Amino acid sequence: MSEDNNNKPENQSEEATTAEVHAAPEENKKEEIDWKAKYYYLAAEMENARKRMEREKENLLKYGSERILGDLLEVVDNFERTVDMLKFDEDQKVKNIVFGLDMVSKMFLDSLGKHGLTQIDCLGKDFDPNFHEAMAQEYAEGKRPNEILKVFQKGYVLNGRLLRAAKVIVASDKQ
Repeated sequence: MSEDNNNKPENQSEEATTAEVHAAPEENKKEEIDWKAKYYYLAAEMENARKRMEREKENLLKYGSERILGDLLEVVDNFERTVDMLKFDEDQKVKNIVFGLDMVSKMFLDSLGKHGLTQIDCLGKDFDPNFHEAMAQEYAEGKRPNEILKVFQKGYVLNGRLLRAAKVIVASDKQ
């Protein structure tokens, strides 16, 4: 009888092992599916991160110079103001200086244009709040309402993105 009792636990453990062996393929299959799902998820995450980094790099190259170009626009404005103030002077030496300043200003703008900076053409155009900042309204006979009459400060676009809005005076239909 003691032998019978000793065999019972062995039989039970063998049955448990057999059940585990039969259950193992199902668990392995489930575990394999989980690993595949995790793999595909991580692969998709890596691809999204790569695309995001590529987009950020492209934007950095395209718009990274935005701050410095914005600061350099003040230099361009000062060149233009100086030329505008001196261009009516009759002295030949001043005329030569004005010509030189005007030439430097144009070369400077051309150089900035090579880096994606373009000037907003606005005189005589309709007011667009996306590109223009209205400083005042004036009645002007023969002009359409919201037509730009004067430009206080030129506006600029960098690679399709507004860098500085043009400050303008707009026509009004009321006197």
